[in-house]
Amino acid sequence: MFETCADPSQLSGLKWLACYLTTGKHMGFYSSFVTVMVLLLITAPVSLAFGFAGATAARAQFAPLRWLGKGYTSIVRGVPDIAFFLFFVIALDQGIEYLRHKVKCPGWDQPIRQGNDFVVCTEAKMPLSSAASWVHESYGFALAVLTFAIVFGAFAANVLYGGMRAVPRAQLETAEAYGMNSRQTFWRVLVPQMWVYALPGLSNLWMILIKATPLLFLLGIEDIVYWARELGGSKTARFTAYPHGDWRMWYFLALLVFYLALTRVSEVVLGRLMKRLTHGQATSGGVTS
Repeated sequence: MFETCADPSQLSGLKWLACYLTTGKHMGFYSSFVTVMVLLLITAPVSLAFGFAGATAARAQFAPLRWLGKGYTSIVRGVPDIAFFLFFVIALDQGIEYLRHKVKCPGWDQPIRQGNDFVVCTEAKMPLSSAASWVHESYGFALAVLTFAIVFGAFAANVLYGGMRAVPRAQLETAEAYGMNSRQTFWRVLVPQMWVYALPGLSNLWMILIKATPLLFLLGIEDIVYWARELGGSKTARFTAYPHGDWRMWYFLALLVFYLALTRVSEVVLGRLMKRLTHGQATSGGVTS
């Protein structure tokens, strides 16, 4: 990266280390931390939206909609995350390509399923093989966000459903007595108050989401765990110009510090949010917080 790093064999000590830590591969490692943070910042609200929709559907009066909400929550929560990640992404990707294949290549006369291979015409590939690398990366990242959102949205739906049921029925009846219809009661009374009951569960879910980000490697994304394994291993060909021993312990130690710092900041922010939401509300002991 610097002129002094042109010939690594002539370097030693701190100069060698400085050049080693500023190579292009390490820039990819550093940018993977940004990838994880962007994933969290996008996935959290999307998961919450899935969860809110699922919880609302689960308490609907219309039976098919209620079954759909409860089925989504039960089925997704009952499938191991790894199995869902491996199955859903492949199924979704092939489903998109299948639909594109039917539209773009109506004259195709070969079977799509050829043994273990899934074969569609070139025009139906998603993304196209001629697309820029950033398109492939963005497509993979979008699939990752959607997969994380569906999985954690099911857990969020269960938490929000419990929060809705925890709101005292007397308050809803009072709102109805004041002339509010069911929609007004839902948005003005039920939803604002349910967050107090749901936030502890959502806080735990946020922590679990943070810990689940290493699953990105299952989706073909070069995340921080991938780079730590590749850069730290002694047998990797990533650094022929900077040979070193097995340094994976130090790379994974950096990941440990990163995750501990992130969870600590999350605890502080969520604690303040909880304090603000419960301000002035009566506790079980009759004392306002």
